Amino acid sequence: MKNTTRVNHPPVVELPTDNHSVVAPIYQSVKFEFDSLDETEKFLRGERSGFFYTRASNPTTRQLELLVAELQGREDCLVTASGVGVISQTLLALTKQGDHVICFVETYNPTRYLIRRLLARFGVTHTMLSIEDIAGVEKALAAHKTRLVIFESPTNPVTKIADIAALTRLAQSAGALSVMDNTFAGFHQHGEYEVDLFLHSLTKYASGAGDVMGGAVIGRGDLIRSMRTDFGTLGGTLDPHAAFLILRGLKTYFVRYKAQCESAMRVAQQLAAHPAVAKVHYPGLPTHPQHALAKAQMKDFGSIVSCDLKGGAEAGGRFAGALKLFALTASLGSTESLVVAPQMMRGRDLTQDQLRISAVTEGTVRLSIGLEDVDDLMEDVTQALSAAAGAG
Repeated sequence: MKNTTRVNHPPVVELPTDNHSVVAPIYQSVKFEFDSLDETEKFLRGERSGFFYTRASNPTTRQLELLVAELQGREDCLVTASGVGVISQTLLALTKQGDHVICFVETYNPTRYLIRRLLARFGVTHTMLSIEDIAGVEKALAAHKTRLVIFESPTNPVTKIADIAALTRLAQSAGALSVMDNTFAGFHQHGEYEVDLFLHSLTKYASGAGDVMGGAVIGRGDLIRSMRTDFGTLGGTLDPHAAFLILRGLKTYFVRYKAQCESAMRVAQQLAAHPAVAKVHYPGLPTHPQHALAKAQMKDFGSIVSCDLKGGAEAGGRFAGALKLFALTASLGSTESLVVAPQMMRGRDLTQDQLRISAVTEGTVRLSIGLEDVDDLMEDVTQALSAAAGAG
């Protein structure tokens, strides 16, 4: 064999059957083959297991799917190249012309866009309510044959808490699917509720390092299987190396989440006691309007702390700019702390009444608490609050 051929057919290295890699390898290959055409045809007919083309499935991404499904307490999962990707592919796979969707004002902006703009172009209608309006949900379900109810809890950015039991009960009784974006709460929470599909941005707590993107939809086996062909055809495939990085991040998921929640509680308490702060949004605080519901539903209250500064947008901007340990950027769940200023998250697609429902004010700031020493973070927050108030 000449070298020009050899570089495309390198020697095969196989582990002995009793010799195992402690860390699973990255299957960084688009294509897989079987030993014969007969076996290939069996696979294509669904008569045997295996892998053929990474856009459809890959051993590394499959390991990630099985792991997060198990963490969430469900049978199966599909992963995609980003969190927004899994939202869009799920909505496209589940809906058709003439379907109706119930969604909420207090929802991730891209989710609202997908429902109100993209699905609307294909003849899917929607009703958008407040996450607190359970009576409105019941009324909308009675008025419209509804395909799915999509919601999140805690909500972004002011951590409202959805009544998961009520929403899933109403959806189920109306023959609608319940789809929950569970990114803020994490894989270890809410699995005991009758949610049909959980959505997660793997970019956040799963990765934990802020260096890779991914998304996951998790549910019972038959429902996930019904979506698999659409997902493969839509092509938003998670790269195997990205899947490997997320698998690596998940090894420290519980340690990180617990530490970040503990620090978030202390920062929330600090903010609540400061005279420059009008209101703190953190479900772990007894002053949170849905604290009792959060306590009943959640094991941990998350790492997101939002607050309304008395000085409005100007004070919020000064506060965010004065922080030294918080990166001024989007996302959450990574090891470094982050801040989003009021100017970065006003819902420009919402009416004035919808903005009121959202509870995002001119002075709302969102903090994502990382793994820095909590005393350092609190010192940084204190000096930034002084800077914001002093210039007012």
